[in-house]
Amino acid sequence: MTIRTFQGLTPTLGERVFVDPSAVVLGDVAIGDDSSVWPQVAIRGDMHRIRIGARTSIQDGSVLHITHASAYKPNGFPLEIGDDVTVGHKVTLHGCRIGNRVLVGMGAIVLDGAVVEDEVIIGAGSLVPPGKTLESGYLYVGSPVKQARPLNDQERGFFRYSADNYVRLKDQYLAENYLPLKEPHLAEDHED
Repeated sequence: MTIRTFQGLTPTLGERVFVDPSAVVLGDVAIGDDSSVWPQVAIRGDMHRIRIGARTSIQDGSVLHITHASAYKPNGFPLEIGDDVTVGHKVTLHGCRIGNRVLVGMGAIVLDGAVVEDEVIIGAGSLVPPGKTLESGYLYVGSPVKQARPLNDQERGFFRYSADNYVRLKDQYLAENYLPLKEPHLAEDHED
């Protein structure tokens, strides 16, 4: 089952949210209106909360988790993602805060306590170390990330374009009542 309760906490979904049947969303998770969770995503709010804003897209194979409270981190770190965020394929977000209108490139990793302010692009394959803050209005690349340059107007416009594009796509999936295919029964359908 895609949406799972853990220790009495069941994920809550806003209006018109699409969660692919192959994804897993469990525990203390809230997903905002018109957001989408694509194939093979794992969103695990088992020891802290995860909050995902509106019109945010979590792409295939991404892993979203938290940092639990412990002697090492007394309050832990929840995972918070804002509105109009595009999280690329195979991204790992762990106990961090992502602002509004952010693009997290494919394969990027954002670690515990990191803060990504509004209107930031994180390049594909980049690593955001624990506790690092990425300032609004810049492209960041590398492992560990470094501020590369200010964003231009076209890049700033892309945040909303990308969010709107994935809202339209998930609406198409919802309109088709998208469900995974069942195993074909070849023996029954095959003629001798």
